[in-house]
Amino acid sequence: MARRAGGGLGPRRVGGKRLKERRKGGGRAGNGSVDFGPLAGWVGFNLRMAQEATFQAFSRRSREVGERPGRFATLTIIARNPGISQTELSQANGRDKSSITPVIEDLVRRGLVARKRVRADRRVWRLTLTAAGKKTLATLMRCARVHDRNLDRIIGPRDRARFLAILKKIAAEID
Repeated sequence: MARRAGGGLGPRRVGGKRLKERRKGGGRAGNGSVDFGPLAGWVGFNLRMAQEATFQAFSRRSREVGERPGRFATLTIIARNPGISQTELSQANGRDKSSITPVIEDLVRRGLVARKRVRADRRVWRLTLTAAGKKTLATLMRCARVHDRNLDRIIGPRDRARFLAILKKIAAEID
């Protein structure tokens, strides 16, 4: 599988042109040059491909407003949970503590997040959004709403609740 611009994997674009994938039958994609074999019918592979496609679409939207897409979830969780610790944030965000630390440091450096030590335990930092962080989140929220409406168009209003339930079940129960 080729590495795409932006670091993603998959046969999404060739020479700047978006490829339509055909995975039924022969398990071929795009112009028929890639045979996915059994991957075409595997849930995990298709889930990964869908996640990558949706992430890239949101990346394009968030870059238009000058932000990285991964910052949206982080800012949202902090906004909804003022005073959340970095450890709690990393767990809620599905990331290990070592990978969330540079994200938090970037947000603090840019003035979007305030970080305060807890007196009782100097190892713990509490996080809140600054006014600039709230403004940035509002801009990203508009991008996310447009993106989500596009996903709703694809999934369909009748299947949305069931689709979300299945995704949440996978996240909660996978080994």
